[in-house]
Amino acid sequence: MPLQPDQSPLSSDPASVAIDGQTVATALSQASKMLEAVSGTPRLDAELLMAHALGTDRSDLLLAKQCAAPAEFDALVARRIQHEPLAYIIGVQDFWTISLNVTPAVLIPRPDSETLIEAAIGHFKGPRSKSDSPARILDLGTGSGALLLAAMRIWPGAYGLGIDASESAVAVAQRNAEALELDAEMRLGNWGDGIDGQFDLILCNPPYVETTAQLMADVALYEPHSALFAGEDGLDDYARIAPQLAKLLAPGGVAVVEIGYNQSESAGALFKNADFTVLVRQDLGKRDRCLVLTR
Repeated sequence: MPLQPDQSPLSSDPASVAIDGQTVATALSQASKMLEAVSGTPRLDAELLMAHALGTDRSDLLLAKQCAAPAEFDALVARRIQHEPLAYIIGVQDFWTISLNVTPAVLIPRPDSETLIEAAIGHFKGPRSKSDSPARILDLGTGSGALLLAAMRIWPGAYGLGIDASESAVAVAQRNAEALELDAEMRLGNWGDGIDGQFDLILCNPPYVETTAQLMADVALYEPHSALFAGEDGLDDYARIAPQLAKLLAPGGVAVVEIGYNQSESAGALFKNADFTVLVRQDLGKRDRCLVLTR
C-alpha cells in the first residue's frame, strides 16, 4: 500500500520513531553532509543506510521522504562515520549481476574484480577455447563466493567448486549459493591442495597486498587481513598457487588471477616459470587487474 506523507514504513514498530521530529528527507540531507568526511559517495551511502533502516529499497525512498526517519538510522550513520564499510553495515554487496550477503569474515567484492569475469567470457568466446562454455569451474580463495557464483550465473550448467581457508568464509559462500539457488560446492581447503580433477575455468583473487602497505581505514580496520596481505612483496600466495595450476587446468581452459595494479610483471613471472602463457587484462580504470593464463 502506498505510504501517506505522515506514515513511516516502520510505523508498526514501536522503536521506529522520528529522530528529533526529522523527516526522511531532512535526515538524509544532514547525514550526507556528515558522511562527506569518510565517503566519496556520501549521498548514496546515506540513502542506502536509510533504505536499510526502513526495510525497503533505495528506489522507494522518494515515496518515504516526508515520513518520520527511523531511530535506527542515527546508529547506522555513526557506524559509517567510524569508517565501517557500508557493505558490512547493510550486509549486502552487488557484484556482476548478483547480490551477495557479506560479513567481516570475507572481503567485500569490488567492481574491479568483475574484470576476471569479463576475461573468462572473452576466453570462451575466443579461438583458444575448446568449448563455448566451461563444464567445471574452480574458485580458489572464494570468500563470499562472488567470482564463482557470478560465473555460474553465466554458465548455469557448470559444476562449481569454491575453496577457502576460512571456515567462516566457506559458510558465507554456501549461504550465498543457496540464496541464489546455484548448486555450487563450497569446501574448506588450502589453495589447490587435495583437489582432484581438472577445470575448464579457474578463478582466483588471492591476497596480494604488501605487509607494509598503508590502506584506507575502511579496509585496514574492518576487512580480514588474512585475505589481504601476502608477505613483504605481496607475492607469497602467487608463489604457492602457480605450480598447482598446471595439474588443475584442463586443456583449452583458462585460469584468471587477480593482481595488484603494479604486479603484472612480478606475479606474471611466477606463472611464466610454471609454463603458462600470460596475458594482462586491465580494469575500467585502465589499471592492470588480472592475469589470463593458458597453456
